Amino acid sequence: MRITIVGSGNVATHISAALKNAGHRIVQVYSRNLHNAALLAYHVGAEATDDLNALTINTDLFIISVKDDAVVPTIAQLAKYGKLIAHTSGAVELLPMLQFTQQAGVFYPLQTFSKTKELNFREVPMCIEGVSEAITKTLEDLARDISNKVYRISSQQRKVLHLAAVFACNFTNHLYGVGEGLLKDSGMSFDMLRPLIAETADKIKERSPFKVQTGPAVRNDETTMAAHLQLLEQQPHLQDVYKMLSQDIIKNHNEVNGDR
Repeated sequence: MRITIVGSGNVATHISAALKNAGHRIVQVYSRNLHNAALLAYHVGAEATDDLNALTINTDLFIISVKDDAVVPTIAQLAKYGKLIAHTSGAVELLPMLQFTQQAGVFYPLQTFSKTKELNFREVPMCIEGVSEAITKTLEDLARDISNKVYRISSQQRKVLHLAAVFACNFTNHLYGVGEGLLKDSGMSFDMLRPLIAETADKIKERSPFKVQTGPAVRNDETTMAAHLQLLEQQPHLQDVYKMLSQDIIKNHNEVNGDR
């Protein structure tokens, strides 16, 4: 398939490489920053451009990988080419695309990407949605060329999935940063936490996070929790976070145990 990539960020970089490695042809890479477009285009053997009006019609699919608030305006500009258009956003619904084109779909990879870190794309869940069965099947087949984990999900399901990913990934990573800061303030290294983080992640590979929950909150250890809050006296915002998370853990486990 001939594919044009609109965007040059983390997602665009990994998807372009995966598609190229699967035997598809990346025709062009567009970015508002021509230098960024040229870097990605060089690696996937494509032409670079910073002009949406200069895109070739000799393509089968536009994959839009830009900031969420730019997705629909970009689709509005690309609709004139009459080609299939799919975006990679977890938060943008399919419906707004339909005011501009009926050849629309979603090609959403559920993963956190960094340009400098390689990953096995075959393990990346690909979430597919299309306006029609034919479009859905086209995008599904394309996804199977690069991933072993392909799912058909609706816009509403994708929004919930994206929300769950924010809790599981973005918020968790922020808490890693909080832990790093606490250690640094006391002259310790974040390296001390890495084995604990790795073991926690390993546990949930096959088990429910709820069932492997540990810590003072799930034990309702009020003495330890009070001591932790005292250590955070100079950081009241972290006290609030600690209380909120601890209370939620206690609530969830009390409900399951029938102790309301």
